[in-house]
Amino acid sequence: MTVLDTRALNRATLARQLLLDRADMPVLDAVAHLCGLQAQEPQEPFVGLWSRLRAFDPAALSDLLIRRGVVRTHLMRRTVHLLTADDVLAWRGRHDAMLRQRVLGTYRRELAGVDLDELAAAGRAVMADDEPRSMSELARALAERWPEPGPRALGEMLVAALIPMAQLPPRGVWRARAGVRNVLLSSWLGREIDPPARNGSGPNGSDPVGSDPNASDSVGSDPVGQALVRRYLAAFGPAASADLRAWCGLAGLPAAVAAIREELVTFRDERGRVLLDLPDAPRPDPDTPAPVRFLPAFDNALLGYHDRGRIIDDAHRLLSVAGARVVLVDGRVAATWSVQAGTVIVTPLGGFSRADRAEVAEQGQELAAFLSDGESDRVQIDASPR
Repeated sequence: MTVLDTRALNRATLARQLLLDRADMPVLDAVAHLCGLQAQEPQEPFVGLWSRLRAFDPAALSDLLIRRGVVRTHLMRRTVHLLTADDVLAWRGRHDAMLRQRVLGTYRRELAGVDLDELAAAGRAVMADDEPRSMSELARALAERWPEPGPRALGEMLVAALIPMAQLPPRGVWRARAGVRNVLLSSWLGREIDPPARNGSGPNGSDPVGSDPNASDSVGSDPVGQALVRRYLAAFGPAASADLRAWCGLAGLPAAVAAIREELVTFRDERGRVLLDLPDAPRPDPDTPAPVRFLPAFDNALLGYHDRGRIIDDAHRLLSVAGARVVLVDGRVAATWSVQAGTVIVTPLGGFSRADRAEVAEQGQELAAFLSDGESDRVQIDASPR
């Protein structure tokens, strides 16, 4: 079995993530290819797409959000993602059990004794009038009936797990500042969520309620799971099953992987892990030059893996979960960046060569211009640590 070293995996990741060459592709197609973008920080997806697409116009993404072509909602790992309408409708039902289990992992004591199906029905009844509500407003509407859990636990369970919701614009629109207002996802999109059509499953095609979230999905077919595996590999491969699980939060995909295994090719990494991939997906020469790229907080390229060593050193791994914005130099995390008074400030994590510093400065100027509509191209690169 061919061994792919860290540099080979890095170049494959950059190619799949549209970071090796900026792509000429419509914004909607890019969001679909990337399997969505993590978006709990509303403005970050704009930087993520600017780094990946040629001549990216932020108004195009705002328009898609307003016209309901893309949606902000809780999905992978119970985090807010920006996804195409088609993908969220196809994938949401397959994530139901994981979303419940993740909220219970935080609020199990507060929600002990609460019938979650009864709570979901009551929450849907409140939201049936199509009036946008914040999480706290929905929780307060049900607090008299369920006073013990408290509004935070009730709201998290309802909005992030039990009831598929869409976060309405102007939340997530370019340069807009707006709180979260939720409506029923099916009402906002005018379509019902697709059933996963998974045999031997629980309600709505999800894993049986109360089942072990780490159990194998050994019963039944799983067409949605199979589609997720293929789409993940197209955007993130080659990758191990643990990477797939880390990306979506679903533990029950072994049967989906097994069902399509004959379609896939396999490799090993330097640790001996088996990596799966689509046979015709790009795996560039490891010596392919990689341009400097500025990535937003919680970018897919970092959070889409259990083993993030292909793109970030272990010493800096915590940056990927702390919401740090990072700079890739030669394909690897080499600095963090922030913006102050229109100036992009780059803080190196190690030494920069003269050529690296020049390329970081050039890309930083372009980013400053993008973020300021051309009013500033200022960039400051701090001294490298000794």
